[in-house]
Amino acid sequence: MTNFKRPVFDFSDKSVLITGGTSGMGAASALAFAESGADVVIAGRNQARADALLDHLSAFGHQAHFIAGDITQAKYCQKLIDDTSERIGVPDIVVNCAGIIYHATADCTTDEQWLDTFNVNVHGMFYVCRAAIQKMRSRGDGVIINIASDAGLTGSHHLVAYCASKGAVLQMTRAMAKDHAGDGLRVVAICPGDVDTEMLRGEFRDRGISAEQGLAESAAGVPLNRVCSAEEIADMVLFAASDSARFITGFPLVVDGGSRA
Repeated sequence: MTNFKRPVFDFSDKSVLITGGTSGMGAASALAFAESGADVVIAGRNQARADALLDHLSAFGHQAHFIAGDITQAKYCQKLIDDTSERIGVPDIVVNCAGIIYHATADCTTDEQWLDTFNVNVHGMFYVCRAAIQKMRSRGDGVIINIASDAGLTGSHHLVAYCASKGAVLQMTRAMAKDHAGDGLRVVAICPGDVDTEMLRGEFRDRGISAEQGLAESAAGVPLNRVCSAEEIADMVLFAASDSARFITGFPLVVDGGSRA
């Protein structure tokens, strides 16, 4: 993590829902929004991680809630939007961070891995977006941010299901941005490269290498010569959600240190 000063954004009186909000980029985004004045609901499946994060979120003096559940279930996603609306108001901003990854080529990808990837990365995101749009468009404004990946822009080795799912996220985002611009909604995809999160470090463990070796190998292919931090993705999320990005919708924002340049 490099030394930096967070850009100043004011989200006072804004309500924010973040899926996959208990760890990684989701948790970093939740903290950044709370620090910037927003009321925040995080969604996920890990109660212990949620409890620890809620302590930090509440310290900023705004509302912070956790709604447990599985986004692959459409009924839960509808209830998530309804419960969020009851607790902190119809969300002004929805950030879809939940995601999973399997490292395998096509011939080694199981049916379960393929379906699991699409159930979380695509179907769950769609269910959340659909429920959110139904609420947000009646108010006439709002921002949905979908975390995609640079792997959805070009191919990556041993990530066939992940690449396919993130490509679907980009196309879904483009379509929704066009469909709902007239409703006052912006829909933006963010495409990170490798980000130093527990998920990435878990991949290194699965490969039998240390975090230090894995991060060094990842950084070697990045023109800026390092891996991105979760906090830097959170900064991009806040920018995309802010009025500074009021004329940005549909087109992906890439945060990869120049890897896909």
